[in-house]
Order: sequence, then structure tokens, then C-alpha cells
Amino acid sequence: MTTPPRWTGILLAAGRGRRFDASGQQDKLLQILADGKSVAQHSAQNLLAVMPHVVAVLRPDNSELADQFLAMGIECVVCHDADAGMANSLKHALRATADSAGWVIALADMPSIKTSTMSLLFEALQAGAGIVAPVYQGRRGNPVGFANQYLPQLLDLQGDVGARSILQSNPLTQIEVDDPGIHEDIDTRDALLSHLDQAGKVNA
Repeated sequence: MTTPPRWTGILLAAGRGRRFDASGQQDKLLQILADGKSVAQHSAQNLLAVMPHVVAVLRPDNSELADQFLAMGIECVVCHDADAGMANSLKHALRATADSAGWVIALADMPSIKTSTMSLLFEALQAGAGIVAPVYQGRRGNPVGFANQYLPQLLDLQGDVGARSILQSNPLTQIEVDDPGIHEDIDTRDALLSHLDQAGKVNA
């Protein structure tokens, strides 16, 4: 009996979030949204709703976030050199899941992405796309999906620029979505307040 290919969602959650709080005392990923769940929990549940296997990458000093993820059934991997750039966190997760058929790579500070967007990306990968990304109103956003054939290029990434260079130099399947959440991250206090305000209007 042939084992079906394993697909993995990677949630990058190892950043310091200095734009949110330069002192590092307040973790943006642990900020509580209108329904009582944290920013990271929202981002995680959106990915978990679609991907059969989800791995979150964390710093070694973030046990509170690890506890939240573990309670959701998400595997956690610790990246000890995460402060050297996002590429290190991504490569850490990729090495841990190198046997996957491909990955949908999401950011833990983007809680507004629709599960329908995640589904479209995952379906495109399963249908044979090599690299997929969502587009809203003409602008590309996150998350991004990669088939396993791009693993060597992903493992060559350096610094804090993510996988942008790979997207620019390889065939890319862009998927139009009705989802402004692909551009919305909780990177500053103003962004958090804006998100809470929008949630209040929706629930009013």
C-alpha cells in the first residue's frame, strides 16, 4: 500500500517583534484579540484548518507560546539562532520536515487570512504547482506555498528577507483571492488596535 505524500504547514513564530515593542517585553504574538484568543492562535488555527500537519517554529525562550500551540495539537520546533533572521527559522522547520511533498509557509502575526485562501494554495500545490502565492487587488501577499523540488533553494536562503528571491526567479502560480488578510500583519500597536476596531465593527 502506497503511503500518501505528507504536506506540511509551517508557522513562523520566532521573531522578536521589535516594531511592536522595542523593549521586547510585550510579545505581539501573545496579544489577545476580541474572542479571547491570541494573535498566534488565530494564525495557527487558520493554517491548521487546512493543512494535515503543522509545525510552528519558536525561540527557545517562548514557553507560553509553545504551550498554546501544543494545546492545539501543533508540533513545535525550537530555533536557537532565530535572532539571526527569518531564513534561519524557516530552514530549521524545513530540515525537520524535509520528507514533505511541499509546504504552505505562514507568518504567526497574520491572524486575518481566510481558511479559503489557505485551501486554494494547498489545492494548487496538490495539483502540481511548484510555487503558489495569493494576490489581492493586484498585490501579492502571504502565505506562500512550495513543492519539495524547491527545498535546495529554500535551504540556501540567508538573512531576514524570507523567500522573496525564490519567488522572483522561478515560475510562480498566483491565485486571486478576495482576502485583504493576506496583507495584514500585527506588526505594530496601531495595527493591533486597527484589527480590534475592525473586529468590533463586524460584531456590532
